[in-house]
Order: sequence, then structure tokens, then C-alpha cells
Amino acid sequence: MKRNKFLGLDLSTQSLTALVMDLSDHTLYRKSLHFDETYPSYQTSGGVLAGEDPRVVCADPRMWIEAVDDLLLLLRHEGITKEVASLSVSAQQHGSVYLHSKAAARLKDLDHRKPLVEQTGDIFSRPVAPVWMDSSTSEECEEIAQAMGGDARLAETTGSRATERFTGPQIRKFWKKDPRAYEHTRHIALISSFITSLLTGRLAPVDCGDGFGTHLANIRTGKWNRKALAATAPKLRAKLPRLMRGGESAGKVSSHLIKRYGFHPQTEVIVGTGDNPASLVGLGLVGDTEQKAVSLGTSDTYFGYMRNLGRDRSPEGHVFGAADGKYMLLLCFKNGSLAREAVKNRHHLSWDEFSRILLSTKPGNDGKIMLPYFLPEITPLVLNPKVHRFGGLLEQDVEGDVRAVVEAQIMTMWLHSAGSGRHPAKILVTAGGSGNQGLLQVIGDVFDAEVESFEVKDSAALGAAFRAAKGFFATKGDFREWKALTDPFTRHRGLGIVRPRKEAVKIYRGAHGLLGVYEACEKFALGLGGDPQAAIRRFRETYG
Repeated sequence: MKRNKFLGLDLSTQSLTALVMDLSDHTLYRKSLHFDETYPSYQTSGGVLAGEDPRVVCADPRMWIEAVDDLLLLLRHEGITKEVASLSVSAQQHGSVYLHSKAAARLKDLDHRKPLVEQTGDIFSRPVAPVWMDSSTSEECEEIAQAMGGDARLAETTGSRATERFTGPQIRKFWKKDPRAYEHTRHIALISSFITSLLTGRLAPVDCGDGFGTHLANIRTGKWNRKALAATAPKLRAKLPRLMRGGESAGKVSSHLIKRYGFHPQTEVIVGTGDNPASLVGLGLVGDTEQKAVSLGTSDTYFGYMRNLGRDRSPEGHVFGAADGKYMLLLCFKNGSLAREAVKNRHHLSWDEFSRILLSTKPGNDGKIMLPYFLPEITPLVLNPKVHRFGGLLEQDVEGDVRAVVEAQIMTMWLHSAGSGRHPAKILVTAGGSGNQGLLQVIGDVFDAEVESFEVKDSAALGAAFRAAKGFFATKGDFREWKALTDPFTRHRGLGIVRPRKEAVKIYRGAHGLLGVYEACEKFALGLGGDPQAAIRRFRETYG
């Protein structure tokens, strides 16, 4: 049987998705398991476990193991696994998994007749995995930044200023709070390398795309940085995976995958990466410096490709590795779909009703502004969540509330991406919110850009499948260009283009426009500026 399919597995915050790409007819097959619904015994909400302290957010890695086992069994039942030539993993970035000394031997000697979690559920030196939503490491961030010579020096070396959700501060907190458990930790994996280890039966390396989101690596050399390691925790280098650039092979699938799930013995496993670098691939943006992308998922992200460091940099942005060994720039906004959903649910709306309100109400919202910090925010940094309302915005104002939350999210994206170079003429939009026409129209109006939504919402899973294909061909001496691989799938996957409306653009970006009002409100809420009421009044006088 000809094996011409490539499998991308994406472990996001809320689900595990398999996307199978067939190169012969350019078709895609998708299967997904939602954590809250499929595994209620883990008592997750939105795929995570929140502590009494809202800043502490983690997940039980055993749930992820169960999901991998169940999803691969489903693929075998549908006859897909035997046709897969190569597979690769995408996973939520920054999360870390802590394994004890017996983990490597256990992964190597799995019984295909038993559920995976029964054999691997006790390989952890830390029972939970902190994930990207955790913001409890401010103290550790300060300590690491100070040891590295300040935030500017830390960002110059590792690609980002000290950031609470990053792996390094999380490791440091673990070492400080439970030094005995840290001492018993043999291996610290990122989520992508942990899932890859389940597929190969041995501890897997980590890709620079994911590894640069740790504060532990030098983004220029692509190696773990000794000074950053020393600033984080003792004897850390020996506990980390090997760091790799690009999508190299991590080896063949394990005998467990062959026997339990029906994979061919020659199936390649390509080193996994983070969901953001994977999405860059999935949208066909590797090598493209002209377009930017917005992912409207659990968090909202704004990202794009960079050929060189030192250009198109934002002081608030993060630099990760791209699939071709270059770089990507990303800004993350934690209050994404969960904030939109909070407003939708408060007013008992469907998503269609939510979208209709955005399409039927006036841009600018009559100067009514929301700062939707339902959760601790990443950009700008807000550790103590609070929803702020200005301009007479009331909670019971259904239409005002809907437009305010969306306008706030897109305006803050515009404002904080200003340092990343000129704004693009076209934006590609992916993830769950990309099907909401009202949301797309606000993006187009605020950015004064064409907006294209993609048919494939799982851009990270598609990117993992592309990485699987690219890595597989490389093992055969076929080094085809990324565009040659991605274009047949991405060129005709758009669901139409939303264009900016001139009058709306003027309301947001003209003299005394809403962007200036929002910036004044944000500065006031962060203690960086005065009362914004005068700015709201000028806006109403100009555009009322």
C-alpha cells in the first residue's frame, strides 16, 4: 500500500486534533477530542485546572496521554494510520512536563495490549504541568531578568522580556517551592517534545520554534544559554531535551505505535514544535514578510515571519524559531475567545447573534470602551484581572457590551503591534473565531486591511502535517521549498475577503478617533496616564 498521508497532531489548550493531509488529491481529514467533554473525570474547565489563586493554571498530563491513545485508536479504526508516511506534533507553547528517572525506560517498553495511561501515568516527578495561562511567576521573572542584566538584555538573548508563562520562570518556581521534587526530576520536556516522546518511545528533542519560548535559549546560536540556565535553576542543562533547528526526524515510530495503532514500521516522526510556529507553517507564511496573521483562539495572537533579527521587532513581542531556521514575531493577548464568550454568555446570545450585533451596530460604539481583562493579561501586562468600563458603558447594554469587547481586543492588537513594523495590507485569520463575520469586519476596519478567513481553522494541526511532509521528504534527499508544499492547500482555502469600510476606518484612526481614546483608557487603567474623559468627549463631538 502506498503511504502518501501525513499526520499532524495538535494538542491545544482545550482539545487534541488530528489532521491528515493527502498529497495525492490535496484533501484533509480531521478528528478532534475536546478535553472537558471527553474526559470529565479530570474536572477541567477550558482544558485546564485553575487553583484558588487565579494566576495559577495547570493541566494533568495524564489527560493528554489518554487523548493521544484514544485518538490514535480512532484513526486506526478508520484505516488511516497504515497509510501515514510521517507525523509530527504541534502543542500549546510554554507548558512543561516533569519526568522522573524511570520515565525513559517505561516509554521504551510499553505493552500494546494495555491503555497508554496505565503504563505512563506514574512517570511524573511533578503531577501537574503548568501551562501558558499561568501568570504566577512574577517574582521569578524579576530574578531571572536581574541575573541576565535586565529585561532588555534578556530579550536580546532569548527573544522576549521576562514573561510569567514562559518555561524558565516556571522551572525556577518549581525548584524554589519543591527542591526535593526538582532534584528527583530527570527530564523536563515541553509539551510538544513530551507528546513526541510518546510516539517514538524515547525522550525526544525540542524544536527551536518551541524552545525559544522558554527564556533558556540563545535565539542567535540556537543553543541553550549557559547564563540563562544558571539564572533559572541548578543542574538544569542535564534535565533538558536536545534543542534542534528546523523539522528534522526524531526517528521512526515506536513498536508500540506499530502494534497498538497500526502504523507502518518505517513511519517517520518529525520533531514537534509549538502551536504558534506550526500555525505560521499552516497558513503558508514561512518566507512571506508581507502578510501577517491573527489567530482567534483561547488567546488571540498576532504573528508574522522574520528573515532577520533586529528588524520588525516589537518591545512587547516574542521571537520564536520558524520552520526554515529563521524567525517569527508574535504578540499574545490572553483575553481572547474566553473574554468574548463571557460577554456572549452574560447576555444569553448565540454566536450568530453576537456576529449580527457587530455587523449592525455603529463602529466606535459612541465612545463606550471596555478593557476586557477577565483574566490576567499578557499584552499589556495585567496580573490582577478586572474589567474596566468607560464612556457610560453598562453591563446590561447588550449591543454596547458586544461591540466594546471586540473593539477593545482588536484595538489593543493594533496598538501593541505598532512596534513590529508597518501594519500589513492583508491579514490572514485562523482558529475558531475566524468564522465570525462581524469580528472579521472589525479587524478589517481597525487595521484598514483586507482580511481573509481560512476554511481550515486548525492551522496549527495543518502546520504540523506540513512539517511531517517536509521532514519526510528531507529524509529522502528531497528538499522542496515550503511554498511548493503549502500552496496547493492554502491558495484556495480562503472563505472570501472582508474589506475595510472607509467611514469605519476614519472613526477608528482619524483625528480624535477611537484608537486614541482606547489608548488613553488603557494608560489610565495601568496607572500610566490621566483620566480619559476628555478624549471620550472629543471623540463624541467629532464622530457623534
